[in-house]
Amino acid sequence: MKKYYIKTFGCQMNVYDSHRIAGILDNMGMQEAAAAGQADLIIFNTCHIREKATEKLFSDLGRIHQIKQERAAAGKNTFIGVVGCVVQAEDEQIAKRAPFVDFALGPLTYHRLPKILENLFCCQGQTIIDTEFPAESKFDFLPENHSNSGCSFLAIQEGCNNFCTYCVVPYTRGIETSRPIKNVLAEARRLVNEGTLEINLLGQNVNSYHGEDEHGKERNLAYLLHRLNEIDGLQRIRYTTSYPADVTDDLIACHREIKKLMPYLHLPVQSGSDAVLKAMNRRHTAAQYLDIIARLKEANPDLGFSSDFIVGFPGETDKDFEKTLNLVDQVGFIQAFSFKYSRRPGTPAADMSGQIEEKIKKERLSILQDKLFSYQLKFNLASVGKTVPVLFETKGRHPKQLCGRTPYMQNLYAEADKNLLNKIIRVKIKNATTNALSGEIAE
Repeated sequence: MKKYYIKTFGCQMNVYDSHRIAGILDNMGMQEAAAAGQADLIIFNTCHIREKATEKLFSDLGRIHQIKQERAAAGKNTFIGVVGCVVQAEDEQIAKRAPFVDFALGPLTYHRLPKILENLFCCQGQTIIDTEFPAESKFDFLPENHSNSGCSFLAIQEGCNNFCTYCVVPYTRGIETSRPIKNVLAEARRLVNEGTLEINLLGQNVNSYHGEDEHGKERNLAYLLHRLNEIDGLQRIRYTTSYPADVTDDLIACHREIKKLMPYLHLPVQSGSDAVLKAMNRRHTAAQYLDIIARLKEANPDLGFSSDFIVGFPGETDKDFEKTLNLVDQVGFIQAFSFKYSRRPGTPAADMSGQIEEKIKKERLSILQDKLFSYQLKFNLASVGKTVPVLFETKGRHPKQLCGRTPYMQNLYAEADKNLLNKIIRVKIKNATTNALSGEIAE
């Protein structure tokens, strides 16, 4: 029995894609290996959002090449594949810098993996590269998605039409496409029947979802959320990542009407400066973003927010950066992801004048993260003493310890029996740090 090993870089959509790739390989009779050195097939699922992620891939590929050579010396074949966004953006670089790679597939073509592997296993040849934007949806060809986890990702939308000047997604994932309502509901019901309690809907712009219902009518995310809410056994619903300008009134109303919808929303703003937002080609101003936050809070006063920030975007002044800090103070994000601007080849921002020195970007990121972490710690400390429902997802680092997530996506550790994995259990929070909570079972 051949064994496979998959390493995933980047976003939750990549995590979902890797899960689906594993499903393809399982259906082919392969078995997951514990480590790359034990695998006949090694796949890297890649991210191209930041330069660091791309360079890490090529560094890791160098180490994998060594494993391939060592296995070859022992008379064992090893096949190496790269899939995902780096392939779509830099297929020529992969062929040039890593000629030992056997195949490279874009994020929209990995459903063709069985045929490619069949050819490779029977007759090794030159590197196979497939970076098409196929007319057919990959979801129509993938095997059924299965899960034995209490929390499952479910991709409902892919691609992006916004063309933010810093972002490669429209070039690597293509234009926005949405899965039909009936397909999403069928997958959700199957996951719930297999033990899933929480579903996290995924999309590059998940709230621009426009899938067709059984009558061919386009429906939005709010409609889909109400349909998911009807599924018996599904206890938690989340969705990510959202685009501020696509937050509709009926989506806001969902946060008031649907109790299964968790009180946590990731809503990237990127900057608090209108000048920077315009240069980024974002379709919202800082004031519009704050208005959306206010309307969401009115619908559900318990709602907590996280966001994405980019510092050091070309042309960003000290005053622009101060506006970002002011916006953070106005919202008080309970979590956030912040990064230095990274030039990505082929994007408009890469050629803009006013590129910021690395030293300044580093200083600004440090200041911003200090502020963001202070709000995150404040929120976590305010949780101490509360009893909250926690979905335990994994074993902790210590014996008899489990790790789970609160409704606000906080990591929580507690001493608990492994039988509580993939169950929602009430936990009294005892301690808090910036990144995690700890508590004890309350029932």
